[in-house]
Amino acid sequence: MSRRHYNLPPLTTLSAFEAAARHLSFKNAAEELSVTPGAVSHQIKALEGDLDTVLFQRKHRGVDLTEDGKALYEALSSSFGRISKVLATIRDRTSGGKVTVGSTTAVAALWLSPAVIRFWRDRPEVNVDQLSQDRPFRDRPDVDFFIRYGQDSDPNLSHTPLFRDHLVPVASPEVAERLIGASLETLAAERLIHLDSEDRSWTTWPEWFRQLGCNDTIPIESRVNSYSVALQLARKGAGLALGWQRLIQPMLQSGKLVAVSPHHLTAPKQFYLVGRPDEELSDSARALKTWILQEVENVSV
Repeated sequence: MSRRHYNLPPLTTLSAFEAAARHLSFKNAAEELSVTPGAVSHQIKALEGDLDTVLFQRKHRGVDLTEDGKALYEALSSSFGRISKVLATIRDRTSGGKVTVGSTTAVAALWLSPAVIRFWRDRPEVNVDQLSQDRPFRDRPDVDFFIRYGQDSDPNLSHTPLFRDHLVPVASPEVAERLIGASLETLAAERLIHLDSEDRSWTTWPEWFRQLGCNDTIPIESRVNSYSVALQLARKGAGLALGWQRLIQPMLQSGKLVAVSPHHLTAPKQFYLVGRPDEELSDSARALKTWILQEVENVSV
């Protein structure tokens, strides 16, 4: 008789293998599991010894799965997905229908929070937790889904397109009036407020000018690490901010910020809802996701 009821190796070895196989990196798996790469390597070697087979092909700059490794990863990924779905259902039932959604601080303040407030008016029984951070949402199993500009590098995450925004220079009414009809070269000589973000997917001022055909050197005189601060500086006449037209639509409609015409750029990437597949989401999470998608359809820019 097997020493284990299901004849499985220790779950710690399976967990380490699944993370390493998903990332194809012992280092990234270690970061996710909050252990050292050496600990992950030790667990993988123990699993390979238990199974008497090689699961990874070690290369100079990473690892690849062997055929046995691919078969085991497919089985684990599918099984862990089913377990995750059951756990989400249990948590949803015991937590009173809680949903956790992530976004950048700017997206939360300018777009997501007002949408959640409208959702609560329709579904007051659903508790929504918002996580706002200006760095990538990596390895956050507590997040049902998050709003991201551009696709995430994790192929296991589901991507639902939201919208493609437009990028326009924005400024205070006085500055915008002075720059009506200004050339790209003239705009490049203005004080530009640059956003310094850990997430490199965001379009920057130099990229904006380059996409519109202006290859002038763009000086960096003012740098902030918060989009909300960039907009505040622009409102006060301290320079030009790169405006995401859909996100800042309320500020444009109120006249607090004015788009500097006529230059604009369709954003190179779309915004997405990124997270677990629908079949792994709780009923409450699916309800909020559906609501967000309806919000996008009902608003045009």
